[in-house]
Amino acid sequence: MRRLFTIRIVVVLALASSALAGVVKRDPAKVRQEYVERMQQQVASTPSDAPLGSLWVTGGALTNLQTDYKASRVNDLVTIVVVQKTTAQASGNTNTQRDFNTTSGITGLAGHISTSGVSNIFTGSSSSKLKGAGSVDSSSTMKTNLTGQVIAVLPNGNLVVEAERLVTINNQKETMVVRGVLRPGDVAPDNSALSTSLSNLEVELKGKGVISDATRGPNPLMRALLWVIGF
Repeated sequence: MRRLFTIRIVVVLALASSALAGVVKRDPAKVRQEYVERMQQQVASTPSDAPLGSLWVTGGALTNLQTDYKASRVNDLVTIVVVQKTTAQASGNTNTQRDFNTTSGITGLAGHISTSGVSNIFTGSSSSKLKGAGSVDSSSTMKTNLTGQVIAVLPNGNLVVEAERLVTINNQKETMVVRGVLRPGDVAPDNSALSTSLSNLEVELKGKGVISDATRGPNPLMRALLWVIGF
């Protein structure tokens, strides 16, 4: 008994150390840089068409006389309209039936011998039925607007946008981060863009506070202690 308790204590300490090692907060700037580098790797760099020594710079601020306030350069603001809806539905029905009946006997013998005793030697029957039904419904909806900025411009002209919002209400913090790759043509005249137009979309919604503590399951250390105690 003592040996078993010692083994459980060792397991708890191992789980606690792994849990503490896993709880490492990542630097937001590093996360952003990794995201930009990952997006830039997907697009091959294109050589510049500006001749050496020329005053003309492709993509400059005044090269296009029809430009407006829509986001097109780094640090330009853009409003992202998050409209995400996921619906999944599956259903299935199974209904099978099988019946088996058999009878074996002798109904006649030579010489008019009576067959009353052997007329029904074997009678067998079996029946099996299977009926089942199942269905799965899943639905999630997210609608919100938040303003971010262009954090990078890819060589093909697409914009890497990121928006972050932090809301604190009654000791409850909610952080929402949206990242994606946007075509300049998908920016609406009011300088907004739908989340459905973003490629490689990443949406993070994290909460921390009294509500999250009440709905979040116990951490690995607490689960290990409950396992040792036996409850």
